[in-house]
Amino acid sequence: MAVLRERPYVQFNFLVDLGTGTTDGPEAGFQECSAIGMEVTVSEYRNGNEKENSVRKITGMNKSSDVTLKRGVIGSLNLYQWLNEIRNGNQNAYRTVVVQLQNEDHTAVVQEWKLLRARIIKYNCGPLNAKGTDVAMEEMVLAYERLEMA
Repeated sequence: MAVLRERPYVQFNFLVDLGTGTTDGPEAGFQECSAIGMEVTVSEYRNGNEKENSVRKITGMNKSSDVTLKRGVIGSLNLYQWLNEIRNGNQNAYRTVVVQLQNEDHTAVVQEWKLLRARIIKYNCGPLNAKGTDVAMEEMVLAYERLEMA
């Protein structure tokens, strides 16, 4: 699915599927998606009787960074309902969240990130300010176990 080209794609055309299969409508519309990432850890090891005075790097566990999604408050309870399932211990509440980067004219997906076994771990709304003119925002932080790209 990844589409290679010389000029980098812009960051502001993206779709988010929260595991429901839809990227349309206000409930799937997000203003911001923080950096998606992962790292593979290494363990350092050296036998005491080795001839060389350096450590070996042994591939260890992989870790995925948490992702933050932000959107304007639209009166939808879909994020709360998902979070409620998670906090009540529903093991089936984990989802595959898909973030897709689109080309400039929105005709093709050029890169895709799948966040496997994702769950909301933090939810914030606000701030609310009677003198402000900003849009009321809600924010959720997703933890996930594995990242796949296409």
